[in-house]
Amino acid sequence: MTEPASGQTPPLPPAAPKPKMGLGMKLALEMGPLALFFAGNSYGGIYVATGVFMVATAAALLAMWVLARKIAVMPLVSAIVVMVFGTLTLVLQDDHFIKIKPTLVNALFGALLLGGLVFRKPLLPYVLDGMVKLTDEGWRILTIRWGVFFLVMAVLNEVVWRSVSTDTWVNFKTFGYLPLTFLFAMAQAPLMARHEAKPAEGEA
Repeated sequence: MTEPASGQTPPLPPAAPKPKMGLGMKLALEMGPLALFFAGNSYGGIYVATGVFMVATAAALLAMWVLARKIAVMPLVSAIVVMVFGTLTLVLQDDHFIKIKPTLVNALFGALLLGGLVFRKPLLPYVLDGMVKLTDEGWRILTIRWGVFFLVMAVLNEVVWRSVSTDTWVNFKTFGYLPLTFLFAMAQAPLMARHEAKPAEGEA
């Protein structure tokens, strides 16, 4: 084996490809904690469900890190709020805290997205982390839509938890929130197709 010439730096080995998570795994990690939250409430009540939800959320974050070596902003922020408000729920034995958690998370996301536009700093491209490429106008419209959607979901959660029983609210959180979000996301496909950023001539 020959030694590199004096003063020359040996070539670095090629970087290992970044691990990626498939869509099915992402959905499983999103829905798993909610499914366990529903099961915990069915068998042990809201306080058992809250404890199970906290553990499942932490496990989902760990799985995201192991599988993709990174954690997206939205799951991370949501998990932090779950831990804070879940702890308050269990320590104070007051389920109001876990019920207002979706309100605060959605209001925060909505305010950040719309506020970013006010300061000409669209945040949605960072949230989606390169999954889609849109024109500036496309990002502006999509950001407005998602910002308004999050604010509407915050108001909806407030209306639901204040109007119905705890079990009914858990059903809404489990079987209402994710389907509504999924349907809204699917409804944005035509917009994203119209405003898809085309590569410049000569780009691969």
